[in-house]
Amino acid sequence: MAEEAPKYESERRGSLTGVAEGLAGEEDAAVLAKMGYKQELRRNFTMIEVFGIAFSIMGLLPSIASTLAYSLPAGPAGLGWFVASGFIFVVGLAMADLGSAMPTSGGLYYWTHYFASPSTRNPLSFLVGYSNTLGLVGGLCSIDYGAALMFISLIVISRDGEWEPSNGIVYVVFMCIVLTHGILASTLAKIMGKLQTVFVVANFILIFASIIALPIGRSGERNDAKFIFGTTGNLTTWPVGFAWFLSWLSPIWTIGGFDSCVHMSEEAANATKAVPYGILMSIGSCWIFGWIITIVLAACINPDIESVLGTAYGTPIAQIYFDAVGKSGALGLMSLVFIVQYFMGLSILVAVSRQSWAFSRDGALPFSSYFKKVSVRLGFIPARAVWGCVVVALVLGLLCLIAPAAANALFSLAVAANNVAWGTPILCRLVWGQKKFKPGPVYTGRFSEPIGWLAIVFLVFGILLAMIPSGGPNPTPETMNYTVVINCAVWGGSLAYYYIDARKWFTGPKITLSGEEDLTEEQRVAIREEGLHVEGLGTSAGETSSAEGTGEIGIDKKI
Repeated sequence: MAEEAPKYESERRGSLTGVAEGLAGEEDAAVLAKMGYKQELRRNFTMIEVFGIAFSIMGLLPSIASTLAYSLPAGPAGLGWFVASGFIFVVGLAMADLGSAMPTSGGLYYWTHYFASPSTRNPLSFLVGYSNTLGLVGGLCSIDYGAALMFISLIVISRDGEWEPSNGIVYVVFMCIVLTHGILASTLAKIMGKLQTVFVVANFILIFASIIALPIGRSGERNDAKFIFGTTGNLTTWPVGFAWFLSWLSPIWTIGGFDSCVHMSEEAANATKAVPYGILMSIGSCWIFGWIITIVLAACINPDIESVLGTAYGTPIAQIYFDAVGKSGALGLMSLVFIVQYFMGLSILVAVSRQSWAFSRDGALPFSSYFKKVSVRLGFIPARAVWGCVVVALVLGLLCLIAPAAANALFSLAVAANNVAWGTPILCRLVWGQKKFKPGPVYTGRFSEPIGWLAIVFLVFGILLAMIPSGGPNPTPETMNYTVVINCAVWGGSLAYYYIDARKWFTGPKITLSGEEDLTEEQRVAIREEGLHVEGLGTSAGETSSAEGTGEIGIDKKI
C-alpha cells in the first residue's frame, strides 16, 4: 500500500484547478488529468442521467416510427429487431471496455490515436474525429427532420389527409426545431442533466400509452402470432432474406446514440462507471422495449403493409394510430411522438456539441480556437460549439429541399459515419494496442477480444447495409441511396484535408493541463505510461514551460 500512495497522490492532485472551482471531484479530475486534460466542464450528470441522455437520443418509439419504411417492406419486424439489437449490444460491450478505461469527451478519436500504430495514429484519429462529428450532426439532422415530419403529420391528420406540404415547408419547420434546440441547449445547462430524467419518463409514457392503446383499439382485428413471428414480406426487388437484413437498419439507427455517453464523460460524476453502464443500460433497454413495441405494432397493423407505407398521413405510424384509435386518438399519440422526438433532438445536440468541442480543443476543426472556448456565464458549457453544430445542421438540412431520397441520406450518414467512428478504435486496440490497454472498473475480461472482433464484423456489415438502395438493385435517381456519395465525401474529404494540410500541424490529442496544475514527477511518469511524451519539461517536478504564452505547459501527445 505504501508504494501505491505516491502514484495515487499524484493522480489525486492531477487537476487541482477543476476541483477548486467545484467542477469535479478529485477522483474524476485525476482520471482526466492522467489523459492529459484539465477539467473545464462541470460534472453535473449522474450515472442515471448519462443513461438518460443516450436513451433520450435513441427516443425508442419515435425512432422506430421514423424508420418503419426500412422495416415494414420485409414484413413484421419483431424478430429482426431482437437479433440486430443483440449484435448492437455486443458493440456496446466493446465500447464500454474502452469508456471505462479512458473516459473523455473525445473518446473515439482519442482511443484511436492511443492504440493505433505510429504511422497510422494521426490520420486515423483525424478520420474518426471528423466521421464521428459529422455522423452525429447527421443524426441531429435526421432526428429533427423526422420531428418536422411528425409535426406536419398532425396538420395532415387534422385536415383528413387533404393537405400535402411542400419541401420548403418541411425545411422551415425543420429550421425552427433546430434553432429552438440551440437556444435550449445554450440556456438550460444547469438543469440539462435533470431534464434527461424527464425525457426518459416521457419516453416511457409514450411507450406504455402505445402498447396499451393499440391492442385495445384493434381488439377485434389483431393479427395472430403466426403473422407477427412467422410471416415475411418483400416489397423490394431484393431477395426475401436480404430484405429482412435491410430491416436491421431500423434498430441500427434507433440504438445508434449510445456513444453519447462517451461524449458526456467529462460532465459525468464517477465517469469510469457511469459511462460504460450508461452505454449498456441504454442499449439493453432499447433491445427489450423495442422488441415489445415491434411486436405490438405487428399485432395491430393493417395486414396490407403496402397501403400503410403509402399512407396519406405522411408517416406509417400515423396510419397505424389512426386505424387503431381514430382521428382524435391519433392526434394525441402523434403529439406525444413529436414531443419525445423533439427531446431527442435536444439531447443529441448536447452530445454532438461536446464531441465538437473536444475535437476543437485538440485543434482539429476549422476555427478551433473559437469553438474550444467554454462559456462560464452559461454554466461551463461549450456554447460556441453548440451553435456551430446548429449552423452545420441547417446547411445539411437543405438536402430535404431536393428530394426525400437526398434527405434520407442524412439518416444513412448517421449510420455509416458513426459505424466507422465506433469500429476504428476497437480495431486499433485489437490489432496494435492490446498490450497498452489497461482495463477500467467495468471490463468484460477474457471475452473482451472476441467481443471486439464480433463488433467489428457487425459494424462493417452495418456500413454495407446503410449504403445499399433499400428498394432494390437498379435504382432510379429518386430511389438511389446517396449514402456512398455523402460518406465518401466525408471520409475522402477528411483524409484529403489531413494529407494536404493537417498533417503539418495535427499531432493528435493535446495536453491542456496548465503550469498551475503543479504536476509531480510521479504524475509525469503516469502520463508517459499513457503514451504521452512531455516536451519542454525537465525531470524535476518544478520545471515547467509555457506554450506560446497561453499558460499551458508545452506538451504534445506522441508515442
